[in-house]
Amino acid sequence: MDTSRRNFIKNTGLGLSAAVLFPHLFSCESSKKADGPFANVGLQLFTLRDQLAQDAQLVLKNVSTIGYSHVETFGVDLAKNSFWNLTVPELKKILDDNNLKTHSGHYDMSTYLSRNHTDKENIEHYIEIAHELGQKYVVAPVTPMFDLNNFKVEDYQYAAEQLNKAGEMSKKAGIKIAYHNHFWEFRTFPNGTRGLDILLAFTEPDLVDFELDLFWIERSGLSPQSYFEKFPNRFPMWHLKDIDKKFVEPILGPEVDKEDVLEIITNRIKYTEVGTGTVDFINIAQEANKSGLQYAFVEQDMIYSDDKYASIKKSYDYVQKYLVK
Repeated sequence: MDTSRRNFIKNTGLGLSAAVLFPHLFSCESSKKADGPFANVGLQLFTLRDQLAQDAQLVLKNVSTIGYSHVETFGVDLAKNSFWNLTVPELKKILDDNNLKTHSGHYDMSTYLSRNHTDKENIEHYIEIAHELGQKYVVAPVTPMFDLNNFKVEDYQYAAEQLNKAGEMSKKAGIKIAYHNHFWEFRTFPNGTRGLDILLAFTEPDLVDFELDLFWIERSGLSPQSYFEKFPNRFPMWHLKDIDKKFVEPILGPEVDKEDVLEIITNRIKYTEVGTGTVDFINIAQEANKSGLQYAFVEQDMIYSDDKYASIKKSYDYVQKYLVK
């Protein structure tokens, strides 16, 4: 994800250890892959952020060897026009050399979406970078991080207007703006509406799409299918992320909503490999067409084992075995 999200995780006191690479995990078998978003599943590179900081080229090679078809970027350094100490052209070449594509990237829009800030991020620069990488989506990965506990209806309405404006800019480059959810967008306001519903209702479908994080909507006690039914074709991207079976207590509701967001993240959240937790991916996948799904990404915000590559391979293997038709 973006720098803002990286800081968010660090603020919770969480971190990842370095990866231990076991070459025997990687299969060299060559077979023709099926088509579709699950057969050609991608990886949100935030999953391997510590490894990227050490050796981004090696990470991308290993991700490709496991079988992932594309990656979602995060953390661009605008001052250096680079990702993980790789210039944009260098990153593009490494992706090409490893038969990886990148269809989308997470770009920090914290101040751009904030009605309390005038120092907005350079959306045009994001669009230029995305265009150079061949990306089709510039994704806002989170609401403004400055006051998550007090985000109001007016804040979501303003954010929707800003996303529309960004969509107008990106449309000229053949790129679309998208928004990625967490759980606080599902908190209910006194008028009965939710933040994500406001963003969906106030953004133009031809300008703004949405990337549904299945972990966060399920962890919120809501059904992804209900959103596909209410807002068909608005979710062309999914994050495939699973919920640890021991961490299923509610994180939404009148009492829980009074709690600090960071405290909830720290104390009530745990991730696990796709297919090993509580999310019913097989059932949700039946509604892929209704959602308008084009790209699916494995993501695990925290991998608790030392072998990060074994973890993302386990998730990849589940997707190929159970979600590919």
